[in-house]
Amino acid sequence: MRIRDIYAQRQFGLSIEIFPPKTPEGDEALRQTLRELAPFGPAFVSCTYGAGGSTSKRTVEWCREIQEQFSLPATAHFTCVGSTRDELVEWLQFAWTAGIRNIMALRGDAPAGQTEFRAVAGGLGHANELVSLIREEFPEMGIGVAGYPEKHPEASDLATDLRYLQQKVACGADAVYTQLFFDNSAFLRFREQCERAGIRIPIIPGIMPITEFARIQRITAMCGAKIPAGLAARLENARDDKAAQFEIGVDFAIQQCRELIDQGVAGIHLYVLNKSHAGQRILDALGLLPASHS
Repeated sequence: MRIRDIYAQRQFGLSIEIFPPKTPEGDEALRQTLRELAPFGPAFVSCTYGAGGSTSKRTVEWCREIQEQFSLPATAHFTCVGSTRDELVEWLQFAWTAGIRNIMALRGDAPAGQTEFRAVAGGLGHANELVSLIREEFPEMGIGVAGYPEKHPEASDLATDLRYLQQKVACGADAVYTQLFFDNSAFLRFREQCERAGIRIPIIPGIMPITEFARIQRITAMCGAKIPAGLAARLENARDDKAAQFEIGVDFAIQQCRELIDQGVAGIHLYVLNKSHAGQRILDALGLLPASHS
């Protein structure tokens, strides 16, 4: 199923994001995670694309396995980093031939050692250009793009960031998937701003349950997401108790998702970090297990 069809045909679209493991042991652990999460019937599972395209082939291989072995639609992440236009088209053909019909189109981060993103000679410099390329070369491909409720770290302000998002949508994006956030009011303001800006495609909130405080601190330091003071204080008090951190984080994510569903979101994009326990707890609590598996 293409991204463009998911939210038109389903009352609620759950999506799950994973990344290509680096070891055979990690591969087996991810397969077990997918076995445990597949019964929740996600609309798709997305697989990330490593820094500088370092996992570009593995991304497609995992997407193919997700579709063939787990009977779930897959979405491959795809970035502009380090590739010419011809190389980008070649990768898209590789993905299409492998049966991939959905792409998460992202500019990508600056390669290691660079302080800012710079397109290679003959390459693309912005995500909207990548969306245009996909629409031109593979018009039937479903396309998701990123949105930032608390602003992209490189954007000068929210208004500028919103203009970049408008460009991606105008070039042919089918849905927006947000960066992780922990303050629902930030998402709701962002969604309202998108509506006022004429963005009519689904805006899907990205939720990452906190299972380890130190890890989420590293992640938020890179992406700019803010942890509410009350939640941060509770996690700080449990810094020496990983089980308590897990319970605090999962309970918070459940409440966060409930509030968002009450606000009429078209779906939830769940960042599971290749582990199933937190995701299972959240989806069970939300009652998202399909009736055939209840």
